[in-house]
Amino acid sequence: MTTPHRTRQRGFTMVESLVALVVLSVGLLGIAGLYVTSLRTGRTAMIRTQAVNLVSDMGDRIRANGRARGAYATAVYSGGPVEHDCVVNANCTAAELAEDDLARWITSVDATLPSPVATVAYTAAAATGLPDQFQISLTWQEASEAFSYQTSTFLIPVTP
Repeated sequence: MTTPHRTRQRGFTMVESLVALVVLSVGLLGIAGLYVTSLRTGRTAMIRTQAVNLVSDMGDRIRANGRARGAYATAVYSGGPVEHDCVVNANCTAAELAEDDLARWITSVDATLPSPVATVAYTAAAATGLPDQFQISLTWQEASEAFSYQTSTFLIPVTP
């Protein structure tokens, strides 16, 4: 009597292949979601860093030109500050330099941040010997959320 000879099957069935493909697809979708989230988070961090640097830049400009005082307030310029090309023209007054600084700063802010609003508010010293206060603030729109950053700079008035 001869026994039937069983042959071993080799390879994968169609069902096994489809299950492996589904598991692989779910894993790749998870990785793609993490990648998109990391790109969005990295962009937000970069924009926030740029905002902090821009606010610090304006604070430095104010400290370098302490005689201008209230000329750094953005509310003073109804049509917006105008550049006086004080980088080349050394004959600018302190107020013209302040306006030039503001105009260049706002141009940098507009080029760097999405939908920005840049303001500098000035509060004069309450008494002699006390500091003037400059409130520098930036607000910008990112995706579906608005962000803002602000700081205060205090400066003892310089007598002309």
